[in-house]
Amino acid sequence: MKFGVSSFAGPLSELEGLADSIELYIPKMDLYKGRELQTDKLDAFFDSFFSYDFYCTAHAPYYPDPEGEHPKNLAIDTAKMTDSDFQLMFEALDISAHAGADVLVVHPGRITEGGASKSFGRMIQNLKTLAEYAEEVGVVIGLENKEYTDPLNLCCKAEELAKAVDLVDSDYLGATLDIGHANLTCGGNQKKLAEFVKTISPLVVHVHVHDNHGVDTGRYGGDEHYAPGQGIIDYSALRGLGDYDETFNFEVFSIEEFKEGKTFFKNKLSEFWNIY
Repeated sequence: MKFGVSSFAGPLSELEGLADSIELYIPKMDLYKGRELQTDKLDAFFDSFFSYDFYCTAHAPYYPDPEGEHPKNLAIDTAKMTDSDFQLMFEALDISAHAGADVLVVHPGRITEGGASKSFGRMIQNLKTLAEYAEEVGVVIGLENKEYTDPLNLCCKAEELAKAVDLVDSDYLGATLDIGHANLTCGGNQKKLAEFVKTISPLVVHVHVHDNHGVDTGRYGGDEHYAPGQGIIDYSALRGLGDYDETFNFEVFSIEEFKEGKTFFKNKLSEFWNIY
């Protein structure tokens, strides 16, 4: 079991010794000019990264929240992909493989032309193509559940996420459980949150950890990415993961939030899991 943090939380030099793992947040690593990967910047990053001893996962570009800081030129809707979009995702898988990442987190698509059913079907076909490339490079895709405070998001509900993974039917596509997104989808109901975790538990290859209040606060649809303990999530819901022994990645915005949140989170997990 590893406790990691997203790369935007702080510099590698300050995270060394605090985190077991780093999630390379590719869209926020300043590796692109427009949609062109800057190989000199990538090489410079890896020169630094490989001087440390981090396990790592990675996060692919995705469709951005209008209020967020995701570069708009790297926006990808996995239910509506162009050749350029596939190229970006293949590059994300290549970067992940070179870094030694076991998992690349990918967001599900959006409901657009033709409605939910057709959008879902297009997403499945696109994910099959991505899963084939993921198998070539040896990186598992973790399809992440999104928050239902934005009803245009696909795969908010556990059953739909499980259906997507089942239909792609690849050993190289599983589920990333984002417990913050799940809490928003469940409206802050902790009993429903526990059921959500149980439903997708057999498919989970990766977990995102952060906190919120389970409601749309008018900012990011309520997806505030607080440190654990700053919202209402009861992390005992994670006992539903059974013998999960991979990475818990903290999606928080600073080193202090990671330190404080990790202490709270580990204390909670120690109530029902042997984590030491």
